[in-house]
Amino acid sequence: MLQSFKMALKSIWGNKMRSFLTMLGIIIGVASVIILVSIVNGYMSYMVESFSSMGVNQITVQYKAVASRSIDVDEFYEFYEERSDLYENMSPNVSVSVTVKHDSDTMDSTSVGGYSEDYLAIKDYEIEYGRNLQYSDMEERRKVAVIGAYVAEELYGGSQNAVGETVKLNGDSYTIVGVVERQTESSSEFDDGCMDDFVWIPYSRAVKMARNAVINNYIFTSRDINDTETCTTELKNFLYEKMKSENLYTVTAMSSLLDSLNEQIAMMSMMLGGIAGISLLVAGVGVMNIMLVSITERTREIGVRMALGAKRSTIRMQFVIEAIVLCIFGGMIGILIGVFNGFVLGKAAEFVIQNMYSEYSSYIIMSVRPSLSAIVLSLFFSMLTGVFFGYYPANKAAKMEVIDALRYE
Repeated sequence: MLQSFKMALKSIWGNKMRSFLTMLGIIIGVASVIILVSIVNGYMSYMVESFSSMGVNQITVQYKAVASRSIDVDEFYEFYEERSDLYENMSPNVSVSVTVKHDSDTMDSTSVGGYSEDYLAIKDYEIEYGRNLQYSDMEERRKVAVIGAYVAEELYGGSQNAVGETVKLNGDSYTIVGVVERQTESSSEFDDGCMDDFVWIPYSRAVKMARNAVINNYIFTSRDINDTETCTTELKNFLYEKMKSENLYTVTAMSSLLDSLNEQIAMMSMMLGGIAGISLLVAGVGVMNIMLVSITERTREIGVRMALGAKRSTIRMQFVIEAIVLCIFGGMIGILIGVFNGFVLGKAAEFVIQNMYSEYSSYIIMSVRPSLSAIVLSLFFSMLTGVFFGYYPANKAAKMEVIDALRYE
């Protein structure tokens, strides 16, 4: 075995160009798969993290009020309180399009919305300075606001300076009562449109600002992630009872979206597996063809070795090992090239996004994550390719007749 391995290495080193051409198919195939897997893994991981950060126990409700059928906020709260064993939090969601100003400073991309006091818990945020919105703020329609750390930094020079100041929303002055802890992790993400670029006001004020007669959007959270399906069904039954038509509302659970995403990841993995299989199949055929050429060139050498007493199994083993070593070397080089190029492509994409599409850089993150399983499997299937496609040429070499091999010219 060891002798066969040494002879295989000697043969590979003695025919460098032929060995390189043999490995080239494996290198390209493995490198391509590693790059694809790295980029897809990075993107999918980001998507899963994004969905998870939104809260997998969240359920969003949207409905369209018609002249004869509508549901006011009190009816939703009554539904919520009757099922407090299932639902942990609930908040109306009123989006408004306004300009955020303080003195001469203006922020155009800031997200402004009306919510209840539960929205902080729904988002799983913490107040850094001041207080959260309160039930009394909703009841009395107070002009108060809770802002994100980015708004506090841009308009007031820091979170500690913002509480007690006023911010103007479409010309109306709102008193800042609280600042939420910073959510973005790096300085490059702390920009317009980031997770900290928001203003929350009482939903009762937002309804008036948006001039809506009813609130059409609500957010619920289930107490137990395992009860999300039950919570979703309860909401659908409640809405159907009120609206009498399934076309007038939608109920979406984040957990179901995450399940759909996981299904897409599984499908993508199968596709990548197929691409990897085709790449290695093509590379394997190339290995087999070049090994056949190599055996033809070394026919006299095989004949001499057999005449000197080498067993057929030894000849077979030598050429199988040679094919395996070639494929493993090719696989290792392909993995290194794939990991390096995947990293470079990821950094290039990140650079382009941050410099050419800076307005989206806060929430488009192009990370590259080559998985250990992909690397191990690539190496394993490279070896398997060597065994499978090296056996036929090796067996052909082992079956040669000594006389015919010695006479070959």
